[in-house]
Amino acid sequence: MNFLKGTGKYVIFLVLTLIVGTIMTGCGSSTSGDDDGSKDGGDGELSGELNLFIWSEYMPDTILKQFEEETGIKVNYNVYSSNEEMLAKISAGAAGYDISVASDYMVEIMRKQNLLEKVDKENLANIDNLDPEFLNLEFDPDNDYSIPYMWGNVVIAINKDTVKKDVTSFEDLWDTEFKNSLVVLDDQRVLIGVGNKLQGESMNSTDSKVIQKSKDLLIDLLPNIKAYDSDSPKTMLINGEAKAGIVWGAEAYLAEKENPSIQTVLPDEGSNIWFDNFVIPAGAPNKKNAEAFIDFILKPEISAQIIEDFPYANPNKAAHELIDEDVMSHPAVYSNEEFLKKSEVFRDIEDAILEYDRAWSEIKQ
Repeated sequence: MNFLKGTGKYVIFLVLTLIVGTIMTGCGSSTSGDDDGSKDGGDGELSGELNLFIWSEYMPDTILKQFEEETGIKVNYNVYSSNEEMLAKISAGAAGYDISVASDYMVEIMRKQNLLEKVDKENLANIDNLDPEFLNLEFDPDNDYSIPYMWGNVVIAINKDTVKKDVTSFEDLWDTEFKNSLVVLDDQRVLIGVGNKLQGESMNSTDSKVIQKSKDLLIDLLPNIKAYDSDSPKTMLINGEAKAGIVWGAEAYLAEKENPSIQTVLPDEGSNIWFDNFVIPAGAPNKKNAEAFIDFILKPEISAQIIEDFPYANPNKAAHELIDEDVMSHPAVYSNEEFLKKSEVFRDIEDAILEYDRAWSEIKQ
């Protein structure tokens, strides 16, 4: 499957006010650290801190503790719930983050806005573990600013014990059977994109008429929506509060593990396929620590261990033989070729993002 997709341009109306402090004190002595602010214990070993900014439920605490134990670097951990929230905070100069995770289209946005440092791939001894299919994609040719972390999809999950309707399409979720019983992602690009798909249009459409129609469709869906949740939509599926949902594939997989009544549906229309990547914000005070962390995650055994907790699709080819076969073969995680061909990767949509913003505000008002 060729995942190479086109990406466009994007206009961000945010003022870049990055104010990042750099700490240059040595570890246990007055020796200065490297130019990027990472502390050096005097023998070339890294120490100090790493300020990680990442999606919630996306990095196991056990992995962070292992990294701390192996490197002596203390990890400070903060989370966000959307690409847009992450962008806004980093654009506004929040907190001097050293490393974050950005999806495909967001990498291009941040790169064009000069919000990212170039990654020194000489510091990534394990980069060859990545499947070349996930490198050099159009949103970041040569991977100068991003390193693949995870990839995945958006699917429908249903409770087959309580759902009587035969669900094969996003359109089926508009049925009155689902009144006040859907959990959906709190993500405007995904949901408006679903509306676009139902019109036979691209999830990346910039046509005002298409966006407006998608808004109307989603307003019609409101009586069926019980909750918006991008962090842990599986919870409501597991405990029975929701009959069905539009969720991340890994969440559908985890819900099924907890409640065998949950079933994954790959919608007939196709869906969103996304690629998440490590990025280093401009001015990161501990850039070398960030690169050390990326290299640590690229170890096959570490990458596979992450999948045990968060079973998304993994671009680390060397880790595949260490991952449970149930994950590798499950349609919620590794979907079939037909579904992937009908699905789309989000692109920059230029000024049209403002129309998406307005539509989303009207849907959720």
